[in-house]
Amino acid sequence: MDSTAALKKTKQQLHESGFKLTPQREATVLVLLENEKDHLSAEEIYFLVKQKSPEIGLATVYRTLEILTDLKVVDKVSFNDGLARYDLRKEGAKHFHHHLLCLECGNIEEVEEDLLGEVEQVIEQRYHFMVKDHRLTFHGICHECQQKKKNQPSDAVTSGHSVVD
Repeated sequence: MDSTAALKKTKQQLHESGFKLTPQREATVLVLLENEKDHLSAEEIYFLVKQKSPEIGLATVYRTLEILTDLKVVDKVSFNDGLARYDLRKEGAKHFHHHLLCLECGNIEEVEEDLLGEVEQVIEQRYHFMVKDHRLTFHGICHECQQKKKNQPSDAVTSGHSVVD
């Protein structure tokens, strides 16, 4: 979905919940749209919003992010750095998408497929628990970091000779 359509949809969601798309909220949403793959923290979003609209304060960005989270326009996620990060929910997505987190370089890749449909059914049937949403992050080592490790020379052997202390 392009930025204009996403902004229009967000305006509609805000309006239906009794909020207006103020210039401050619009600036925040635009930063999220422009940096969709980056999983930005509130402070990072604020820094980028401030470049466009210097009059906007950090508290305004925080309030906007909370409203957008409550309306399920964005999802608040935490990875291994302890920061809350914000991720736009995809148009028509029933559930939050999954993530692959590289423990070496910190790269975060999104998995758009909903891989847990059958698991949800088991949870609902076995535990009589109505699943509303789920979050899944796989922690591991990305392909690029694996390739870098493969291509590094071993510390134990240099030039075909053993290293002796």
